[in-house]
Amino acid sequence: MPRADFYLIDKPRFRADPLLLVCELARRAYASGQPTLILARSLEQAEEIDGKLWEFDEDAFIPHQIAGDEDDEITPVLVVPPDTATPDRPLVINLRDDCAPGLFERVLEVVPAEESQRLGSRERWKTYKHAGFELKKFDM
Repeated sequence: MPRADFYLIDKPRFRADPLLLVCELARRAYASGQPTLILARSLEQAEEIDGKLWEFDEDAFIPHQIAGDEDDEITPVLVVPPDTATPDRPLVINLRDDCAPGLFERVLEVVPAEESQRLGSRERWKTYKHAGFELKKFDM
């Protein structure tokens, strides 16, 4: 059964820098050996994530790139801007307003700290539940 985990931004360090949570999730995914897609909201956000993955922890090395070239297949973590096609992967970190597309075993949904920005997350929760996903929530 596929699984959807919702990570609610709550701690001050993630409130101050929400993409830090994305980097932490990517680090965990890479450490567990799971090929991962990070679905960015825009090319600008993809570029910001790309830069942050290099600098967020000087002791961490997460092989990654922005999707779109011949190395996509061998790169463990792909940051995917909208309108960029990639093969499915077992794990998806979703930052977009819609449910993650494709076939995957697990999706990690990053939920904004601001209550006014959580409506889309609630709709995705309902959609995943209706599709038969196992659902979990984590306060981060």
